[in-house]
Amino acid sequence: MNQPVTANPFVTIVVVPRERFSCTQASLESIYTHTTLPFELVYVDGNSPKQVQTYLQEQAIAKGYQLIRTDAYLYPNQARNIGLAAVKTKYVVFIDNDVIVSPGWLEALVNCAEETNAAVVGPLMCQHEPLHEEIHFAGGESHVWVDPKGRRRLREKMYHQGQKVTKLRSQLQRQPTELAEFHCVLVRRDVFDRLGKLDELLFNTKEHLDFCMSVRALGETVYFEPACLVTYVPGPPLEWSDLHYYMLRWSNAWTLGSLHRLRDKWELAEDGYFQAKYKKLGWRRYGTIIEPFVRRLTLGIGNTFLTRAFARLEHELNRFLTHQHTQQAQRLQMQSVSQSSVAPAQVKAEPPMYSVSTSPEP
Repeated sequence: MNQPVTANPFVTIVVVPRERFSCTQASLESIYTHTTLPFELVYVDGNSPKQVQTYLQEQAIAKGYQLIRTDAYLYPNQARNIGLAAVKTKYVVFIDNDVIVSPGWLEALVNCAEETNAAVVGPLMCQHEPLHEEIHFAGGESHVWVDPKGRRRLREKMYHQGQKVTKLRSQLQRQPTELAEFHCVLVRRDVFDRLGKLDELLFNTKEHLDFCMSVRALGETVYFEPACLVTYVPGPPLEWSDLHYYMLRWSNAWTLGSLHRLRDKWELAEDGYFQAKYKKLGWRRYGTIIEPFVRRLTLGIGNTFLTRAFARLEHELNRFLTHQHTQQAQRLQMQSVSQSSVAPAQVKAEPPMYSVSTSPEP
């Protein structure tokens, strides 16, 4: 369906950057190709490279969606909150810009919410290519429990990861669950009237745990809906223009900050769960950037010494990138504050650290 914006859509799709930009076109085209239920769309463009920016501007004019661009890279929950502020419909679907949907995906999510009164509905989420074949997530667990020593500890489990869709899908049923992921998730909009906006101090990880536990603490329900099948296509960065954001998105500083925020917010013990996460800091960058680079450099042989040496250099670069981002955000915040009293109508003041502009009217 090429004209999704109708008089009374009751769901808004908010697309946000996940870790790179090179999947932008494939993801957006899949939404317009495979969605027949009327919808509105808000696209949050977090400082994409020029060619992607141009593509999104052209598509916003052609398809009539709202495009919001920031002048700096965004934390995921920052991007979602920017999009959420523009949502007026009963439901909002948050979806990352590297997710490919399948026919009937949106109808399945909405039907589940309407029939169960669920506050949150997650799909059968797949991973990698070929599309829609390997399960990433089919519901899961996320809750705090107290051990015999009185320590508050976190339980996190993802169901059926790595298994084949063809083997399991006929056995999977719609059911309540404790966990849905932000790769793609439907949320009833009025939940945020009680919960407030998403926690932006969870910079890059575990924000879905925090959100689902917070929703359930309100007495609301989270559902898993296997009739909705979508796939997220993870990195590595496919273009040089992906690299900066990818490294920042999975930086040590953002990950540590997120883990510490989760620990403190839920009063969790500094147990093996957190220690294991600390030991794996930077694993995405190591496995998708450093190791492949060394293998290419050594003609496919690989070299442990070189890999470790490059990892040390990359860690220094990573610290520089996070520091640079912080300084840039502070500069933009100061500019926004100084200009807010005379800002033109098409420039939004929230969040204050970013200059946010909307696309022109189609």
